[in-house]
Amino acid sequence: MSLERIKELTKLLNQYGYEYYVLDNPTISDQEYDRLMQELMALEEKYPEYLSPSSPTQRVGGVVLDAFKKITHTKSMLSLGNVFSKEELINFDQRIQESLQKPVEYACELKIDGLAVSLVYKLGELDYGATRGDGTTGEDITHNVKTVKSIPLTIPYKGDLEVRGEIFMPKKSFNELNELRKKDGVELFANPRNAAAGSVRQLDSAIAAQRKLDAFLYMVPDALDYDCITHYDSLQWIASLGFKTNPHTRVCQTIEEVWAYIEEYSAKRSELPYEIDGIVIKVNDIELQNQLGYTVKVPKWATAYKFPAEEVITKLKDIVFTVGRTGQITPNAVLEPVRVAGSLVQRASLHNEDNVVSKDIRIGDYVVVRKAGDVIPEVVRPVIERRDGSEKKFEMTKVCPKCGEPVSREEDQAAYFCHNPHCDSKKIEKIIHFVSRDAMNIDGLGEKIVEQFYNQGFIKNIEEIYYLKNHVNEIIELDGFGQKSMDNLIEAIEKSKQNSLEKLLFGLGIRGVGAKMAEVLAARFKTMEALMEAKYVELININDVGETICEAILDYFREDENKALIRQLKELGLNMTYLKETNFRDDTPFSNKTVVVTGTLEKYNRNEIKELLKQLGANVTNSISKKTDYLVCGKDAGSKLEKAEKIGVQVITEEEFERMVSE
Repeated sequence: MSLERIKELTKLLNQYGYEYYVLDNPTISDQEYDRLMQELMALEEKYPEYLSPSSPTQRVGGVVLDAFKKITHTKSMLSLGNVFSKEELINFDQRIQESLQKPVEYACELKIDGLAVSLVYKLGELDYGATRGDGTTGEDITHNVKTVKSIPLTIPYKGDLEVRGEIFMPKKSFNELNELRKKDGVELFANPRNAAAGSVRQLDSAIAAQRKLDAFLYMVPDALDYDCITHYDSLQWIASLGFKTNPHTRVCQTIEEVWAYIEEYSAKRSELPYEIDGIVIKVNDIELQNQLGYTVKVPKWATAYKFPAEEVITKLKDIVFTVGRTGQITPNAVLEPVRVAGSLVQRASLHNEDNVVSKDIRIGDYVVVRKAGDVIPEVVRPVIERRDGSEKKFEMTKVCPKCGEPVSREEDQAAYFCHNPHCDSKKIEKIIHFVSRDAMNIDGLGEKIVEQFYNQGFIKNIEEIYYLKNHVNEIIELDGFGQKSMDNLIEAIEKSKQNSLEKLLFGLGIRGVGAKMAEVLAARFKTMEALMEAKYVELININDVGETICEAILDYFREDENKALIRQLKELGLNMTYLKETNFRDDTPFSNKTVVVTGTLEKYNRNEIKELLKQLGANVTNSISKKTDYLVCGKDAGSKLEKAEKIGVQVITEEEFERMVSE
């Protein structure tokens, strides 16, 4: 009887929660809901053997982690490209129509200002939730995801499913939270996005539970696998499973309709109960999305229109210079503190001499400041009518602000550079870049610690990071460092030796080689040695490698100092190989074959069989075409099976697949 009552209460409370948090249409009073919840909690305490992970009592928090686990996404969580005007939006539409040679319809949705999340369900239950991270690897935040009451813990679909969306803090929750923090004398959150991100990354889920977070789900990776023909179809499908989707999403037939939608919600932005920072525009037809494909960084079939940045006026008190890892000298505005788009701004990059001179920005000016893309502070222009004659004209520094050596402007470039190889600032910035998240990702070596270790002589260059274990006894004598923190740091340093080649390649700081370009180069050449020996013609023929980047790569590997660094890192045990394809084979029945998977399999989930096929040398795609060689088919197959049979694609069962693999 107790088990039956627990099941009954669980079902009732999950339904009532769905009605309240997703449909915004409660059917019982708060008092009645609380009474049923108390009854369920009492029964679960009395009969703990009946406690289910999907019980609504598991949303109250209380799980405390020591640290976040890393999770590798099965499919990269890419960022979007941006447009900032109607003209740029029309250009986006023209590129798509020229590529497809046909008009398309767009799904338009509000760009929620929160934290991207991936939710993975297995057998109908939430398996884990993860942050976007660097797009390839995120952090496991399942304990906090469970506290978001609009995210279902169970769904009626019993196969594997990944859904992506945005966790955010409603304006009401944000205001209530800051009121509490004000009373407690704690620093206020700058904006709802920062508050949401800080809440989701709490090790103690009880804190996240108190913050009243919410979520909209807006994407199903591999939606075609679930017979969703359009993006809008996929949203309707996940809504039917109990996920909260944004009710303002709209399908537009033309780019003019898209612009009308943008104008409508630009006006309505302040009325919404949550923050948005733009509009996302996606090609609605998923087959067409696949045809358009991706650049190195972003999908070609989607973009985000970003709202014009909020502009404020403040005083520019000084212009100071900083030195980057490549030696580039950057002028920076020191501002009277001012709040811009929800956060306090005290400094802003002025980029280079040409920018300052062309805008005639002077020390002492009142200037217009905004956040480019609502993120990076920038000085837009001086307020000339407020000048009183005390302002000082800008002069570019002639020497490095750190080492005092002369700086020079390179031909065809706007920037000045310090060429002193012994400049401390350059060395510190190179080390900071090397250990950063997108590079070697060494937890515990933040910017301030790197600078402290450099100044105290523990790390003077990149290779000395891997000798830091020899200084543990000296470091733990310093304030703020204990044995446990050093053990964790040394473990992170040793772990970084196993990183795939693209992480190391990005960490080296070759001019023009960002994280995505490093991935492209590593995937193409597979080993550091092969890349070091690459010729100009090999590099220039790679997509997205232009002449400037090509010359920068060749120049880097010509330098004896750089070759010596790589040789030393190899001797220290750092991996010099691209690891993501090392197990791929070219001698199987699936080598160089195009394969599609559909239906429910007994021995594999969808991601497992796709990964196995890739290791067997197959090109795994989501849609059937005349180029498809095999359709691996499980139970309850739908339209893909019909299409495969119609156009003559060879269909193989799970048993036939295993036999082919074993043979």
